Amino acid sequence: MSLYEKIVRREEKISLIGLGYVGMPIAVAFAQKADVVGFDNNAAKIELYKSGIDPTNEVGNAVIAATTVHFTCDETELRKAKFHIVAVPTPVNDDHTPDLGPVESASQIVGRNLTRGSIVVYESTVYPGVTEEVCVPILERESGMKCGVDFKVGYSPERINPGDKVHRLETITKIVSGMDAETLDTVAKVYELVVDAGVHRAESIKVAEAAKVIENSQRDINIAFMNELSIIFNKMGIDTKAVLTAAGTKWNFLKFVPGLVGGHCIGVDPYYLTYRAEQLGYHSQVILAGRRINDDMGRYVAENVVKKIIAADTPVKHARVAILGFTFKENCPDTRNTKVIDIYRELQEYGITPVVADPAADAAKAKRLYGIDFVDTAEVKDMDAVVLAVAHEQFKGLTVTDFNRFYHPARTKVLVDVKSMLDKTAFEQAGYVYWRL
Repeated sequence: MSLYEKIVRREEKISLIGLGYVGMPIAVAFAQKADVVGFDNNAAKIELYKSGIDPTNEVGNAVIAATTVHFTCDETELRKAKFHIVAVPTPVNDDHTPDLGPVESASQIVGRNLTRGSIVVYESTVYPGVTEEVCVPILERESGMKCGVDFKVGYSPERINPGDKVHRLETITKIVSGMDAETLDTVAKVYELVVDAGVHRAESIKVAEAAKVIENSQRDINIAFMNELSIIFNKMGIDTKAVLTAAGTKWNFLKFVPGLVGGHCIGVDPYYLTYRAEQLGYHSQVILAGRRINDDMGRYVAENVVKKIIAADTPVKHARVAILGFTFKENCPDTRNTKVIDIYRELQEYGITPVVADPAADAAKAKRLYGIDFVDTAEVKDMDAVVLAVAHEQFKGLTVTDFNRFYHPARTKVLVDVKSMLDKTAFEQAGYVYWRL
């Protein structure tokens, strides 16, 4: 009987290593079809899951409370599983080189608890070659077993979009790969249990790794182009949104928009690809140029906040500026690698006192990562300027009257709309100094 058949019959288990925004939804989905061990070395997170609380807001508390996933921080529980899925983050270091620490650590944990006949599938975004050249040696060393003989490996890049309730694991075609035909077939069949959109069988692990890393690189480059256009049109005194709306009437115009590019995917993945290219003697031109533009957009926004404060005849030093939204994207509590922090820190460089309100963010994590204490949106008062940084649902219904309450009554109101959420004309007619990307 094959491993796939044993999983379906619940004679063998699936394990998820890493229960964050990616791993947890995968674990929950598979638990509807198979027995699942959900492992994370964060004991506090495991306790939340056991209590029926979803700190990621990806599936919701009710789903977590009802799931049959066996949540644990005891790595020895992984020995009960034969199909392991590694879904840990792959960040970059301060010098933009890949930080493979989390995936290496996960490989050590899996290796220590690996049993013969197992398949290990990596979902973490990496550059081509990491699974076979970095992870497999660790698995072999820790387990004392031989890859291809005692266990097999595969790669199936995650495509989950945090905060997106439409494009989910079940509805996105899943790329799958394996070290040989037999492994590929097993990996494909296992994922087909939960992916309604079906799977694409890549011809090799390296092809699957490369496909994933270019998906976000492509988006990064397109957004960088929009950001550069925004900078150019700003100098020309032309509204970028109006230009894009006009250009968007052509059937083949790609509808990207300018903005901050943060998070642990789009702003990170291109560096994995260019790092590997550098190792092979090729210096990226287009990809890194896009990265430089996008990495600088927080500073650019802050500079324009200052310019508009000056235009409003308000003293810059000690000015009070509220930043609405801090997460790396809308309707998601994740603050990791948010570029809003660049706005915050750049404003501080000008002697400005910024305050942050974000009803959707994980405030405790933001405090640990950045040392910032959020304020309640209702506490935002007597401001000289407001930066609407993230398009949370909680902010979409705000009117001119609502914004009026945020400002010092004796000052000209400065409003910077990073996401172009608001009606520009309405705010300008209300006497605001309004600016957007």
